[in-house]
Amino acid sequence: MLLTELLSENIQKFGEYNMLYYGDRVFTNIETKEISRNYSKVLHSLGVTKGDRVLICMPNCPEVIFSYQGVMGIGAIIVPVMYLLHENEINFILKNSEAKAIITSSVQLEKMILAAANLSHKPTIICIDEVPLEMSMQTEVEIIELQQALIECKEPLNIDLEINERDVAVILYTSGTTGMPKGVMLTHKNLYANTSSGIQLREKETRETTIGVLPLAHIYGFGIMNGMLVLGNSVVIFSKFDAEEVFKVIEKHCVKSFAAVPAMVHAMVYHSNAEQYDLSSLETVGSGSAALPVSLRHKFKEKFGAEVRDAYGLSEASPGVATQRNDLPIKEGSVGVPMPGVKIKIVNEHGEELPPGEVGELLVHGDNVTPGYFRNEEATKQALRNGWLHTGDLAKVDEDGYLFIVDRKKDLIIRGGFNIYPRDLEELLAKHEAVLEVSVVGIPSEQMGEEILACVVKKPESKVTGAELIEYCQKHLAKYKTPRHVIFLDQLPRNGVGKILKTRLREQMIQQIKS
Repeated sequence: MLLTELLSENIQKFGEYNMLYYGDRVFTNIETKEISRNYSKVLHSLGVTKGDRVLICMPNCPEVIFSYQGVMGIGAIIVPVMYLLHENEINFILKNSEAKAIITSSVQLEKMILAAANLSHKPTIICIDEVPLEMSMQTEVEIIELQQALIECKEPLNIDLEINERDVAVILYTSGTTGMPKGVMLTHKNLYANTSSGIQLREKETRETTIGVLPLAHIYGFGIMNGMLVLGNSVVIFSKFDAEEVFKVIEKHCVKSFAAVPAMVHAMVYHSNAEQYDLSSLETVGSGSAALPVSLRHKFKEKFGAEVRDAYGLSEASPGVATQRNDLPIKEGSVGVPMPGVKIKIVNEHGEELPPGEVGELLVHGDNVTPGYFRNEEATKQALRNGWLHTGDLAKVDEDGYLFIVDRKKDLIIRGGFNIYPRDLEELLAKHEAVLEVSVVGIPSEQMGEEILACVVKKPESKVTGAELIEYCQKHLAKYKTPRHVIFLDQLPRNGVGKILKTRLREQMIQQIKS
């Protein structure tokens, strides 16, 4: 199934209905198709064709959905980017993807200009709203306003596309432990397979309204978009999470389920005004990206009468691998059982499959698995071997086939649902003139899942403060990737060959904070 066919099939099957809600704005499915086609028309007029990459960077809003549909409508490839990223990070993505165009808003426009400034190829920036006068005068890159471009597009959009389900639809850039992001290629088949798996788990295909509060620039964005089209659902889009606003929407639209991360679940449980709203329609909240504390699950069920169901996935799997299901009992500490059509196995360092209960690396196989990383053959060969995706995550399965994630890949920190790789921060802090050594670890946080802690050994005579180092990091990286705390140590724990013992360091820091 091609993703480009879903919107037309949605209209044919369900007729016209209100599909997207955003503040006071409402868009029907037919309006969504018409607006998306206008995006296709502008991109086509700029010479964007099949296989070209288009970077999209905006907070959650209907224009993100329009952009996705518009890019796919001409056979181009979507490159979604979190608007929170630093311009240096976006610069790498633009350079690696060789994006031909950027779709953004005036709020992010200055960052996009800086990100594109020193590129050998100059992507055209399409601004969905009015371009501030001071920015329109710069000459580094071409900037056009979407509405003005539409006025100038005289010719009707008339292209004959030949798209295959194995064609790449999306390239998602994930941070790497070396600081070099990798572009995960996802095909039409990958993304539709994941949507199909999720739909198979539904007890009945009832149409409903859900909440889009997780970043649409994340792989989640494609899941909610495709599921919405196939099921005839509506979505209320949030540009940022606000627990009380979520309560209002649940009450107004009788929301039964939506996806969140543990930090959002925590905020809902401890919000002082929750009792003021009728939340009786809520049945389940899907939780992913980080481990959900058992106590928090119980508190949510006690307060709202709804289940929080854990899931496990990764961008390379589009993303669904395993989930807790409505028709199966929950086993605490488990992320549930594999999704329909997805196979998993646990192997040792020699690639030999391990029996239930033993810990090893989790491997995944299915139509949802990426064909590889964009322009990165070495990483592709490392991750994909003999038809199996090597996740790098340590896990085990029990006798009933339930999956338990023992440890995240390498030293990944997941804060509020966002992935942070410690080495990126360590390399940045090591450049500071006052830092002798540094190791970054994640420590448990009931609110955020994990918090970032930088353990620093200062150079002799240095008087640098933790606040100064945090400020330094925030000048170079997105704020959510920077440390919440800095602790100064005389030395870092090491093994006999000088390797920093991160596990021991993390345990020491947890005990120190508790005491």
